[in-house]
Amino acid sequence: MSDPKQAIMDQVRQQAALSNARALIEKVNEHCFERCVPKPGSSLSSAETTCYTHCMEKYMASWNTVSRQYLGHVQQGVQGQAAFGAF
Repeated sequence: MSDPKQAIMDQVRQQAALSNARALIEKVNEHCFERCVPKPGSSLSSAETTCYTHCMEKYMASWNTVSRQYLGHVQQGVQGQAAFGAF
């Protein structure tokens, strides 16, 4: 039998990850579309597609960097609290 508290925590983490993924997609679409498609039409030109692809890749790489840094700071804080609590 699994720990109910751990199951709830895992579910919350999954929901947070899904929410973050949705926010990332929304921001990428908003930012890159505005930047790369000045005059929307029925289809994207080759230049617009290239711009959009590069923009998405850069935005996602930046997002990943910020996320890693944030998680590192959070983990350091948790470890610091655990060390402080050990006294």
